[in-house]
Amino acid sequence: MKAYEPRLKTLYNTKIKSELLEEFGYSSPMQTPKIEKVSVSMGVGEAIQNKKLLESALNELELITGQKAIKTKARKSISNFKLREGMEIGAKVNLRGAYMWEFLDRLMNVALPRVKDFRGVNPNAFDGHGNYSLGITEQIIFPEIDYDKIERISGLNVAIVTSAKTDAEARSLLQKLGMPFRK
Repeated sequence: MKAYEPRLKTLYNTKIKSELLEEFGYSSPMQTPKIEKVSVSMGVGEAIQNKKLLESALNELELITGQKAIKTKARKSISNFKLREGMEIGAKVNLRGAYMWEFLDRLMNVALPRVKDFRGVNPNAFDGHGNYSLGITEQIIFPEIDYDKIERISGLNVAIVTSAKTDAEARSLLQKLGMPFRK
């Protein structure tokens, strides 16, 4: 019996890897950029007053990603926000392997097209080292989230970490995978 392989990973291994090898003229197939991990995080600043919001954010992240989320703590105290160092104010998940490929597939082909007035994601949101960051304003674009059961609409951050050395290589990789960049 053949082990399960996500659709996007199969596409990468069969088609995209060879296209990237040809496009950038690498001397070895091991030099082709690949996606290493996807980090999904959600900041819940109002968790200072209402701990229930943090629990609901954790549950929503777990539904969206299919993996257990962890709580993030404040690194330093900020008196204007009544925030103390060590307070739990967010949630995050680091995805690798099959979970990562499945999440990317659902993000690019199911969730992003559900955004109202969607014209594509920013093609310039690379950090200079081949990593891409994307902000999503509403978690309800994911079909796993039941609109009636959410505490409040909140956004989330998605960081796609690649092994690409330059932004051009990473942009080409994500474009071939199906990331809908704005024209």
